[in-house]
Amino acid sequence: MAATDRRPDAPISALVVDDDGLRIEGRGDFAVNVVFGEQRVLSFWLERDTVARDGTRFFAWPAQLKRFLNGAVTVSLRSPVDGSTWISADAVLGDGQGVVAVVDGQGRPLGMDKSMKLHRLFGDSDRTAMEPLAAALDDVLAALERAGVQPFVAYGTLLGAVRDGDFIGHDSDADIGYVSQHAHPVDAIRESFALQRRLLAMGYRVQRYSGLGLKVLVREGESSWRGLDVFGGFLRDDMLYLMGEVGHPFRSEWLHPRGTARLGEREVPVPAQPEHLLEAMYGPSWRVPDPAYKFTTLVSTQRRLDGWFRGLRTGLEVRWRRFRARSEPVATAPSTFAAWAHAQSPAGACFVDVGCGRGLDVVWLAERGDAARVVGLDYFAPDLRLAERGVGAAAGEGRVVRDRVELTWLNLAEIRSVMETIARLSRTPGPRVVLAHHVLDATEAHARRNFLRLARVLTREGGRCFLQVQVAPTARSRAWRLRALDRDELAALIAAAGGTIEHELLTSELEVGLADPEDEGAAAPAIMRMVVSWHR
Repeated sequence: MAATDRRPDAPISALVVDDDGLRIEGRGDFAVNVVFGEQRVLSFWLERDTVARDGTRFFAWPAQLKRFLNGAVTVSLRSPVDGSTWISADAVLGDGQGVVAVVDGQGRPLGMDKSMKLHRLFGDSDRTAMEPLAAALDDVLAALERAGVQPFVAYGTLLGAVRDGDFIGHDSDADIGYVSQHAHPVDAIRESFALQRRLLAMGYRVQRYSGLGLKVLVREGESSWRGLDVFGGFLRDDMLYLMGEVGHPFRSEWLHPRGTARLGEREVPVPAQPEHLLEAMYGPSWRVPDPAYKFTTLVSTQRRLDGWFRGLRTGLEVRWRRFRARSEPVATAPSTFAAWAHAQSPAGACFVDVGCGRGLDVVWLAERGDAARVVGLDYFAPDLRLAERGVGAAAGEGRVVRDRVELTWLNLAEIRSVMETIARLSRTPGPRVVLAHHVLDATEAHARRNFLRLARVLTREGGRCFLQVQVAPTARSRAWRLRALDRDELAALIAAAGGTIEHELLTSELEVGLADPEDEGAAAPAIMRMVVSWHR
């Protein structure tokens, strides 16, 4: 329904609320609080987080919120800075029965944090409900102090203490940081594990999500928990690296000696000059409330933190897992690509199938009997387990020699994983043949460079590399998130890696499991096959 009340000087001039979301007319890009009745439910930026539609900005209801959108509701858009209402509209959503209530099973208000996740937010909780978290904050700060580091509140907790003197209402957890005295990442990691053991001995439940990041779980009532994050960091080459999002020029005197700030009824430790850390975390506008703030970490900082502390999981396997869970299998039979590569390879070769998936090509190559060894490499662990079962079944039926087949995890996006794989496989005897079937068009640019590094080393003593990539989009390639690569750009990348394209074939041949009926008869071929070699 359309707006029923509007402040004349508001930056928003019109609001329509329906089952799909909000349609807004306004000027500029700024943070907006969405309030149901008197309960803040979520926040977004007017242009950054919306799409243009029929002369308005459209904000779609988040999926997590839709189950609550049944009944009558007054929706207001308010300023996060002073809380004033810009515009309101009455609406009847869903089945129209009752009143919209965004609450948990106990009837307690829920809201969405800056990550668009539903939580019980601090602004909707009374002091009694927050006491377990505040007490745990005291305890964990003291435990870290006794363990030999100098902790301070960080991120949203630091922001609330310095700017507001209290927890931020739209926040849902507490954050602690510390800066290690160690200058080497490995030493900082060892220290973090020692801190984890100290907290476990105190009886806390602790989850580790990186080499320098912990979450301490604090019980809040009979059935709910809150997380207290502990972020480690260190100073290196006049830069502060603090887990989470920080890689910023910094000086040690901005940290020590620590000061204190009010956080509700408590005094908490803060860096000596907290404004410098807040600027590193939130930018120069940190004093302006922004419940829809999004971290924009530099790629260089993200990759350093990934490489030092986040292990070998770079590449977002969780996202891939969710995608695969709602999709059909990649293939139901071996690919024609594997047969094409095999026909051009010498007997006694070692085949290395990068991105082997469920291992159908691995089994097919092993069944030929003329391969010295077949190695399957993939990032997605569930597929590797399925490939292992397939190889085991084929070996049990006498179709393959199990000792000649190897299945191993490889992450092309993580250089340590690539180098370890190179070191191990470069000792495998025989000419090595590397296969990559829709791998380069399913990875990022740095992963493509890492693949070529691997292929160069493995094939430079008489081996060859066989590639198949998408060079024009099709319905199936879009569904499978394959990036259509420019042929000339790929050729330049291969040349920069020292490779020579011996042969290439542009085809519209349909692959089992990757074809789509509507792609048949396409006027332009969409698939490129290449044979690449490297010479000393």
